[in-house]
Amino acid sequence: MFEPRRPVKMFVGLMTAALLSTTLGACASSTSAEDSEITIGLAVPNQQSPFYVAIRKWVEDEAKRENAKVLIADAKNDADDQVSQVQDFITRGVDGLIYIPAGAAAATVPVRAAKSAGIPVVTVDRNPKDAPGDTFIATDSVAAAQELGEWVVKNAGDRSNLAIIQGQLGTTPEEARDEGFKKGIEGGKIKEVARQASKAWLQDEGYQIATDLLQAHPDIDIIFGRADGLALGAAQAARNAGSKDMLVVGFDGDPSGLEAVKSGLLAATVTQQTTAMGKLAVQSTLKLIKKEQVPAEQLQKGILTTSENVDEYLANHP
Repeated sequence: MFEPRRPVKMFVGLMTAALLSTTLGACASSTSAEDSEITIGLAVPNQQSPFYVAIRKWVEDEAKRENAKVLIADAKNDADDQVSQVQDFITRGVDGLIYIPAGAAAATVPVRAAKSAGIPVVTVDRNPKDAPGDTFIATDSVAAAQELGEWVVKNAGDRSNLAIIQGQLGTTPEEARDEGFKKGIEGGKIKEVARQASKAWLQDEGYQIATDLLQAHPDIDIIFGRADGLALGAAQAARNAGSKDMLVVGFDGDPSGLEAVKSGLLAATVTQQTTAMGKLAVQSTLKLIKKEQVPAEQLQKGILTTSENVDEYLANHP
């Protein structure tokens, strides 16, 4: 006996299954396409420092050019909060991490956590000693600070009593700038009479620290602020104290620092190549995500900036 409807039912069933399979396959392909967008986490200590603001801007610009997404976490100078923020990045499944530690104490924790999750880490400006990033991008602060120290020796005139306003103790830039500047003034007449550390490299700290140092050591006539913000605060404190012949130098080359060099408030600074560093951080992250080789250290030249060349960097920041 013939049953002519059964093949029709089978055909319909097969077509339904095929359609369902195609639909599910299309959904899977769509999901895969959406998931294929590269996401980079950027963890910064704060968004007060012009240096970190500049790094963020150029990271975002370069990531946009590369069709990558950037998630931002501002630690507000709290290292413990930054640990939690990076853990959140890991939970959200970022493909790569650009990391500027908020301090020295817990700096290794985010690097180890990210690497344990298979996420490549690019450290910028600061590199945890016991858990370095897959690549480290920063200014060659030792060489730059040495050049700055040598410039101070040549341009000090009769001044010789140096005060140093430090950045965060234990951080890579503070230690490198200390090492380089000591080399730069070595063998000259300049002697260090006082130093004090800041907590966050900020201008108001520079002002208060310089005010205290000048009261304790009225013979100070040279101040090195390890960041432009610290130097600007120190220069204002010196003016308020009536020190008209103070030689103040900084480090960073942020817009306010460059303007201060132009006006004469600061005698010199070192301009960091934040544009290049932000772009390089993104390109290095993308290479690491693709399992490509990247140098362990990528140091950029710091540019000694005085009244002679400041206009160039005000017009076109490197």
